[in-house]
Amino acid sequence: MSYLNSNQLKQYKEEGFVSPLDIFSKDEALDIRNEIEYIEKKIPNELEKSGRYNAHLISPLLDEVTHHSKILDAVQSLIGENILVCGTTLFIKNPNEKGFVSYHQDAKYIGLEPHNWVTAWVAITDSNEENGCMRMWSGSHKDNLKEHDQNFNEGNLLTRGQTIKNVPKEKTTPLILKAGQMSLHHPTVVHGSDLNKSNDRRIGFVIQSYIGTNVKQILGKNSVQLARGVDEFNYHKKIKRPLSLLNENDLKIKKKENDNLQDIFYKGSTKKSSY
Repeated sequence: MSYLNSNQLKQYKEEGFVSPLDIFSKDEALDIRNEIEYIEKKIPNELEKSGRYNAHLISPLLDEVTHHSKILDAVQSLIGENILVCGTTLFIKNPNEKGFVSYHQDAKYIGLEPHNWVTAWVAITDSNEENGCMRMWSGSHKDNLKEHDQNFNEGNLLTRGQTIKNVPKEKTTPLILKAGQMSLHHPTVVHGSDLNKSNDRRIGFVIQSYIGTNVKQILGKNSVQLARGVDEFNYHKKIKRPLSLLNENDLKIKKKENDNLQDIFYKGSTKKSSY
């Protein structure tokens, strides 16, 4: 069992995140990286732009990560024993590219209410200040949702370039993770990340998010997988786990789910980016 201990629970309550958590070995993380990069070579552009969402629907290995007992134990400590998988995202920053993530709150645009959910950020490669690790504004989850500008700026890995102005970077905490480690963060904690200035890729596989079965999608529709427990509410359509790597039907399902996700992310917007 890998439930969070009292100190970890306190960190999450006070700071809005808990990190680092040991999940996979370095070799296991490398296997995951190899599968991601195999997909990139086998079907170019499949994981690019908006294709970076829901790769767990076409990869049995990423599906196993998503349903891993160590991760679910930690998540259960925060949202309870009935857990749904609501989607995943690959955040890949190639070396010396312009990719960054502006400071934002996930709950501002994802449409999941109430906030009985948590995001798991799994480091597939080392994640540090040189290659653009996440930075958290400790304690910011205790405030209300903040105003976000929509910048649609070049290099921003967020759909609308959602940006909170005047975040005091000196008050943010870098979440330094080794390959195979994970962080968990609250829906309303303010976070972002800088450029990758290293000579290697920075790869994060993000389960965004694990939700309690009492959580509704108020901006559109999400399909989910039951990861643990029972779904006593049945607010969401259930989706099957992948049959095999890059199964043709699974690829179609991923495309449909990503189209639905784009409708959520751009709800009310007259402009769209490529993400």
